[in-house]
Amino acid sequence: MSSGVPVADICVTAFQDLKLRKKHKYIIFTLSPDLKEIVVEKTSDGGDYDQFLADLPPKECRWAVYDFEFEKDGKRNKLLFYSWSPDEAKVKPKMVFAASRDALRRKLDGIAFEIQGTDPTEVSYETVLGKALSAAR
Repeated sequence: MSSGVPVADICVTAFQDLKLRKKHKYIIFTLSPDLKEIVVEKTSDGGDYDQFLADLPPKECRWAVYDFEFEKDGKRNKLLFYSWSPDEAKVKPKMVFAASRDALRRKLDGIAFEIQGTDPTEVSYETVLGKALSAAR
């Protein structure tokens, strides 16, 4: 059992819309203002990775799922789970995010692998592409 906060049903619905219906390119999840529930902050049907990175706040934690497209023996897609916890984030939210990550992750079936980032270089397109290519072997 997770020691974190519960996951709102809309999180699973949005994920299913991304995974099965391809309605979204990415979803960003956050904690509710009272830190008592995981909620959807944003969905986007735009495919631009730079816009996705711009939507990750520089001083606040987030989780995200991104439908990552790349070329390896043809076009491929992988659903990636991001744990974004920048060094500049406040300690209490970082602790709640860390404790709640597993609760969200368990609800999202079909994730290829996870990207953990504390600074922009760890979630850059080149870094993620390298991991996706390695995982696609």
